[in-house]
Amino acid sequence: MRRLRSLIVAGLLGLAGTNGALAAESVVPPHQEWAHGGVNSFLSMFKTFDYAAAQRGFQVYKEVCSACHSMDLVAYRNLTGIGFTEEQVKAIAAQYEIQDGPNDQGEMFTRPGLPADHFKKPFPNKQAAAAANGGKAPPDLSLMVKAREHFEDYVYAILTGYEEAPADHPIPDGTHYNKYFPGHAIAMPAPLFEDGVTYADGTKATIAQQAHDVVTFLAWAAEPHLVDRRSTGVKVILFLVVFAGIMYAAKRRVWADVH
Repeated sequence: MRRLRSLIVAGLLGLAGTNGALAAESVVPPHQEWAHGGVNSFLSMFKTFDYAAAQRGFQVYKEVCSACHSMDLVAYRNLTGIGFTEEQVKAIAAQYEIQDGPNDQGEMFTRPGLPADHFKKPFPNKQAAAAANGGKAPPDLSLMVKAREHFEDYVYAILTGYEEAPADHPIPDGTHYNKYFPGHAIAMPAPLFEDGVTYADGTKATIAQQAHDVVTFLAWAAEPHLVDRRSTGVKVILFLVVFAGIMYAAKRRVWADVH
């Protein structure tokens, strides 16, 4: 029993040391200002998404990120939530060839995408995704903003944190130096470049702008009902305040003559 306890303690200490080493190599991302206040903010009850930025962010995802990253939980029809019209959504979906079937002959076939379809995956399966990306499949981005510590700030920092590796910090072949990634060696090459996309509204497509826009879109995708939920929360709080006032007034009236 003592030997078992010793092994457990030793294992925990080793794990703590490993986590400590990784933490020591991680850099806390700087805080960014988000129109919606952040998906995990409880102090942004009256804030909403910048839908123009979210639409630009969808363009960045479509033209850059979707080559490797899926968004399995988002359907094209959901894009009406960031201001696209139903006709625009139909046109966006129709740009993709979707595999469907089987038909009456038992065969699979392709057809133009429909608003009800989920975003088309860049690879048919995880094995194909891993084979095309050095042995590791790129993660799905549907919930990426909520899945990482520091939320939007972390994803933004990763997208803008690529630099030349310092001379005293060599990185393995096939990886790239990113000052905000734990260990600083990330397999994904820098995805964003100056003027990498051409925005329809004329916004200058700097790396910082593209990163901010696509993170806004990913934040919306992770919490598409954020604004509605906050609105409901405000209404509930106001109701409770008024109800508490009514109950207090009723209590004073009922017990006014009781000494």
